[in-house]
Amino acid sequence: MEWMLAILLGVAVVLLILSFVKAKQDSSKVEREVDQMSLTLTDELYKLQQKLHFLEIDGEINAQELGIPSSSSEKRILLRDAIDLHRRGYSIENIAARKGLPKQEMEQLLAPYMDVKEGEKSK
Repeated sequence: MEWMLAILLGVAVVLLILSFVKAKQDSSKVEREVDQMSLTLTDELYKLQQKLHFLEIDGEINAQELGIPSSSSEKRILLRDAIDLHRRGYSIENIAARKGLPKQEMEQLLAPYMDVKEGEKSK
């Protein structure tokens, strides 16, 4: 009877050790997968940053070729922000108030882009 308990205790200890080894192997496999995913995402992010950088440079080149003065960059930023707010559903009055411009001036600024947006909706 004592031998039987000793054998069962020994088997239990061996199984406990095997379960720890198996759990460690599984966790290291998960760590490798997470590391691989992290590297993939980092690489994708780098590629996107490079594309964005090149698009910015292309925009500057286009502005130079078209003869747009650099002082108009403030106007471009204002226009970009206004279009973004308009596409997110802000009213023209609200956008004008946020940017400190009269409503009429904001309407004139956004008019060409509102027509494009409304035309896209009808398609």
